[in-house]
Amino acid sequence: MPKVSESVIIQDPEIHSGEPVFRGTRVPFQMLLDYLEGGETLDEFLQQCPGVSREQAIAALEDAKTLLLARFGK
Repeated sequence: MPKVSESVIIQDPEIHSGEPVFRGTRVPFQMLLDYLEGGETLDEFLQQCPGVSREQAIAALEDAKTLLLARFGK
């Protein structure tokens, strides 16, 4: 799992009141989750949020997966 300083997701109280966002943007990570939950594709999310790269989005999802699997001992 990447160190917090290497994560593509950051949390800064000065950006969106501390909501986790993609590094270098003001795009909330929750927005990606909402797109996917709503049945939209990663490509549709990336078209709406051009400041987020495909690599960043995939890395963020991989980080979330790692945390979830660690929580349940997998």
